[in-house]
Amino acid sequence: MPAIQITMAEGRTPEQKRAVAKRVTEVLVQELGVSPDAVTVYIYEIGRDHIAKAGILMSDMT
Repeated sequence: MPAIQITMAEGRTPEQKRAVAKRVTEVLVQELGVSPDAVTVYIYEIGRDHIAKAGILMSDMT
């Protein structure tokens, strides 16, 4: 039973998250030979004020 965790900045639409979950599931089904029912995708969203890149908060980036 593969479980995939995806961590990303908040702000994606439900449609985008559905598409990502579907594609990730399809890849695991194809590459691992498992049933789609065996795949679990966890999507964790983090506020942009809790993520920094190059020392700058994402909420401060334009």
